[in-house]
Amino acid sequence: MTSSAVPRSAKARLTRSAIAVVPIIALLTGCTVANSQSDSGVGALEGDTVRVVLQQEPPTLEACEANLTSTGVVVRSNITEPLVERDPATGDLDPLLATEWSQTGDTEWTFTMREGVTFQDGEKFDAAAAAHSIDRAVNSDLGCNVEGYVFGDADLGLDVVNDTTLKITTEEPDPILPLKLSFIEIVSPATSDTEKVREPAGTGPYEIANWSSGNNIRLTQFADYWGDKPEFPNVEYVWRGEATVRAAMITNGEADIATGLSQDDGIGDYGVPYPNNETVAVRFQGNVAPLDDIRIRQAINYAIDKQGIVDALYPNGDQVAAQIIPEGVVGHNPDLEPWPFDPEMASQLVEEARADGVPVDTEIQLVVRTAQFPKIQEVAEILQGEFAEIGLNVNLQMLETAQHLEYQTAPFVTNQGPIMLLIQHGNQAGDAQFSVDQYFLSDGPQSEFGTDEFDAMMDAARPLSGDEREAAYEEIMNYEVESIVQMAFISHQTGMLGVSDRINYTPNSASGDELRISTVTSA
Repeated sequence: MTSSAVPRSAKARLTRSAIAVVPIIALLTGCTVANSQSDSGVGALEGDTVRVVLQQEPPTLEACEANLTSTGVVVRSNITEPLVERDPATGDLDPLLATEWSQTGDTEWTFTMREGVTFQDGEKFDAAAAAHSIDRAVNSDLGCNVEGYVFGDADLGLDVVNDTTLKITTEEPDPILPLKLSFIEIVSPATSDTEKVREPAGTGPYEIANWSSGNNIRLTQFADYWGDKPEFPNVEYVWRGEATVRAAMITNGEADIATGLSQDDGIGDYGVPYPNNETVAVRFQGNVAPLDDIRIRQAINYAIDKQGIVDALYPNGDQVAAQIIPEGVVGHNPDLEPWPFDPEMASQLVEEARADGVPVDTEIQLVVRTAQFPKIQEVAEILQGEFAEIGLNVNLQMLETAQHLEYQTAPFVTNQGPIMLLIQHGNQAGDAQFSVDQYFLSDGPQSEFGTDEFDAMMDAARPLSGDEREAAYEEIMNYEVESIVQMAFISHQTGMLGVSDRINYTPNSASGDELRISTVTSA
């Protein structure tokens, strides 16, 4: 398959869509300062506080949910820390709460714990505390996001040898176990292992000072932090759903960092782009008609003018996607081409399905998370129009995060007819396993269909390493497009933060999920 040029009519449609939002943006820009101040009492910046404005309020700060972007961006490496951390620039693993580690058997790894570390509630960090957090996140019945996203159904064996030594065993050889552990945030051993918590105690450089629901979250420097003290002793997070408001808070000196922006939001020279490894796609439910017919899923792929969407809404770095992971992630298949934009072929497939008795007129729900990424509503409305043009009946549902998660992760919402989700998936770990196990396995936490053959391919790839691992995941990417069609990939994103001239902060590929405030310095 090759990319096709965007027909003039489609370009015109997209251009009108983009232009149509300009007056709205202009109106919002005109009232941004008043709105932002009145909503939360935001005023002049305090000298010792880094003020961050997010797209939305985190639904929880529970550390085992830190894979959720809105939670992780506050929690990870600020309140809590993992045993090892991945360098976003190099992909290397660096020591953090574990000082060293090695593979000591086919299915065994041994980790050495850092000494002299305490939690924010006064508890001591040691191998038993690390084991408690791993057991809680991976082996318990809490249903933690990190379990489904990173470890699937596999449990870990945990052997506390002494205060500084922890042996971890896996059910099968796992060459990337240390990388997986970089996603488990370590919490105090006093943390409940039968209930999730809203505000965790970790070992990070900041602890929670106050969470005023609906208004702000305040962090303050943890006095007994084991590492270097951050320059700014306080952090305040506020949230504004409208991107132009977030941008205006930077340009007007009301905030230091704003997330989820694009150049069209009025951020000007304060906008800092960064590669965020995020992919936008439509995920199909796939087990309810008409989406259970591969011709309909293929038709939807042909119907999306991906290049037009990128050109009209994300011209500053986004790339049309052919698979779930971008270049640079282990398992990316460089030979795959995006589905061409071919509405005639799409309509033909729909009519073929109709002729065979497939109920193509059934209303399909397109479920979208409000403010998940810039211009998401515009993308959703363009998709709804494109699907209508090929004869599909699609209803758009814009939902808040908590509601959207009911559709996104198992157990899924049922009895609502066929469902598609507009998703944004980030692979910050740099390995395809983190993407395919959750989205492509027939029982993956974000998957609703597959085949035994496809499952076997993923099972076989998991214990491989080196070139064999790369080749196995490249073939999985190809098989998904040729034989499964579980998704319609749209684009690989480029993120943008707003950064004030009061601070120095350089975003990296992890910044969309993890804002390390300890790296912020004064300008």
